[in-house]
Amino acid sequence: MIIAVFPGQGSQSPGFLAPWLEREGARDRLGEYSEWAGVDLVAAGTEWDAQQIRDTKVAQPLIVAASLLSWNALESREKAVGVAGHSVGEFAAAAAAGILSEEDALRLVGLRGRAMAEAAAAAETGMSAVIGGDEASVVSRLEELDLTPANYNGGGQLVAAGSLEALQRLAAEPVPGTRVIPLQVAGAFHTRYMAPAVATLRDAAGRVATNEPAQRIWTNRDGSAVDSGAVYRDLLVEQVAAPVRWDLCMASFAEAGVTGIVELSPAGTLVGLAKRALRGVPGVAVKTPDDLASADALLNGSRA
Repeated sequence: MIIAVFPGQGSQSPGFLAPWLEREGARDRLGEYSEWAGVDLVAAGTEWDAQQIRDTKVAQPLIVAASLLSWNALESREKAVGVAGHSVGEFAAAAAAGILSEEDALRLVGLRGRAMAEAAAAAETGMSAVIGGDEASVVSRLEELDLTPANYNGGGQLVAAGSLEALQRLAAEPVPGTRVIPLQVAGAFHTRYMAPAVATLRDAAGRVATNEPAQRIWTNRDGSAVDSGAVYRDLLVEQVAAPVRWDLCMASFAEAGVTGIVELSPAGTLVGLAKRALRGVPGVAVKTPDDLASADALLNGSRA
């Protein structure tokens, strides 16, 4: 059973969309995505520098657009038995599974990015990856510092979020056996600091029609499979201020008998996590169009 996964914020890099725009029709499609999201995604994905595309209101629609662009270029995509997204990648997963139209997914993610950027500007917050160590000890230390474990990524990686002062204290006095790496993001995503963004997104999402998922789809909330499009849409909203449980998603993949993973553009992070948490499960990171053949080969060799 092969599944497709869609990455989250931080996976983008300057110019990464340039090779995709060489494909017939890609520039026109990205132009549509730009109109829906309210961001010039062609310029963002080909010309803008790292600082510009790190901006939350740019990064989120850029990543979802890239994921959908590469998903549509995958000839054997219908053979993916299930889909899942990490954080904002859940919007791409929702579109891939047919829960949301691509237009609604891009319009909502554009709004999400703007609302989260506004919420992040209200306080000096950030995020840091904590690599290694005992998870219980790490979580306990975060609680001491009033930090939130915002991403449980599995494979020995957890992301802490909260005030910059508290993150600095964590870096100065880390849990033994861990490394603390500040992340280049604008705020404490997936925490209480994002509550205003939840309210904004909830109002807009409530006016969007949904379909039942055409494929199995897992949620970041608790790693469970969701069989209702309306429920999944509501989870997308609430997830803005709730921890990402990618570790539980990967546990569910293993329980479901996943035998391969295809990660859509801008790819690499999720396949890397799977190598540590799902040992022996092959993965293909679709970074450029040159990787499509390998992804199609993996999908064509699957057995659901």
